[in-house]
Amino acid sequence: MRAIGMISGTSFDAVDVAAADFTRDGDVLWLDPLGALETPYPDDVRAQIEAVLPPRQTGVGQVCQLAAALGQVFAAAAARGLAELAGGRADLISSHGQTVFHWVAGGRALGTLQLGEPAWIAERTGVPVLSDLRSRDIARGGQGAPLAPILDALLLAPESTPRAALNLGGIANVTVVRPDGSLLGYDIGPANALIDAASAACTGAPYDVDGRLARSGQVHADLLDALLAEPYYAAPPPKSTGKELFHAEYLRRHVDRLPAPPSGADVAATATELTARIVAAEADRHGLAELVISGGGLRNPALMERIAGLGDGRWRVRPIDELGLPAAAKEAYLFALIGYLSWHGLPASLPEVTGASAPALLGAFTPGSAPLRLPEPAADPPRRLRIGRPSGEVG
Repeated sequence: MRAIGMISGTSFDAVDVAAADFTRDGDVLWLDPLGALETPYPDDVRAQIEAVLPPRQTGVGQVCQLAAALGQVFAAAAARGLAELAGGRADLISSHGQTVFHWVAGGRALGTLQLGEPAWIAERTGVPVLSDLRSRDIARGGQGAPLAPILDALLLAPESTPRAALNLGGIANVTVVRPDGSLLGYDIGPANALIDAASAACTGAPYDVDGRLARSGQVHADLLDALLAEPYYAAPPPKSTGKELFHAEYLRRHVDRLPAPPSGADVAATATELTARIVAAEADRHGLAELVISGGGLRNPALMERIAGLGDGRWRVRPIDELGLPAAAKEAYLFALIGYLSWHGLPASLPEVTGASAPALLGAFTPGSAPLRLPEPAADPPRRLRIGRPSGEVG
């Protein structure tokens, strides 16, 4: 099966697209990466997204307009992926869309909203589309997040010491794989969300290129202490969060409470230290010996060096690329994988991670140019994910 996965993360700068061929061989599912690309958001669409995100107030008309605009952007990205990565042929496009709100109250997810109407994608490409990938898990009492643990659990084999996959997107999420094979996964807190906010406020740049702004500043102890006092960090998993909590105004409020305003560079250094500290705290909590990292934070050397430094030899840090999966496109490949599973009638959410009452078959299908025809459901799920082709293992 050939599937295309798409997502735009909480940094809302571009649509990430990845194509893969999937081959089932007994208990093993092979994922052969065909390539990845990104389609940047036009400035006006990016501004529309920013205008509806918390803590701003918005109207139904704005949301409707944005849903259509994002559908067209995702459709264009899908068409590029189909032509440039998949040779003009795909069985399914799995589109996460753009999260604009994740409704959490009392520690429980009550709803989630991802925009990017799948009809535009299906109409543009003629390929069936899977979308609305989080709601079913929430309907079963889960957090609807994180979803990455299904890939992590299949890819990371248990070892003699605990290891984890860590994604550093706008939000940091972790999947812990224990020696007995049991799992734990949840959102840790902000990864790039507050670093990006500090960079935008200080320089106008959407992110801190190579961590240079943070390196030019110093950690502000009082600001760091205030940020670390956030109750979310002490909440037990399962838990999920997003920019409905960790947004630019959140950071600004903490800065404004200080007796004297720190420099923009100091705020960036402090936001970077915050991310490193909350990651290190979870690594110590679970006795991790290895962190396999993906996401945009991997390209921030100031952040990566600090995460490694706080470990002081207790854990090894390495990119997921070393397992054969491109780090920059991990989440797009994740949604291609979820597409494969849903196409074959297999659940992709893990109750031990999300807190749902049972595993859930995720998403809703939009037909392509032909009537929708699904294969017979698979009898059982794969037990291991390997990267490459069945004829030769790469990871």
